[in-house]
Amino acid sequence: MLSVVEKYELTIVLDSKATAAKKKKVTETIEKIVALLKGKLGKVEDWGVKENGLYLFFPLEIEKSSVKMIATKVSQEDDIKKYLLIRKK
Repeated sequence: MLSVVEKYELTIVLDSKATAAKKKKVTETIEKIVALLKGKLGKVEDWGVKENGLYLFFPLEIEKSSVKMIATKVSQEDDIKKYLLIRKK
């Protein structure tokens, strides 16, 4: 079976009082998850503090079959308040 690689966008919300160390830890965790699933991570963007928390944006290229695994692993991270993973068209 041929694996289909697609582009996704992962937006993560941390507590608005998250430290630089916590941001770095979460970013490294996402990098490890993507690498484990043999995906590619684009340039990470720090969108800063908004109304609901501190936002980080991760453009990804992963196999379609890996989407559930990423969502599961991200949802298990205690430092992440919310996340949104969408397929980019």
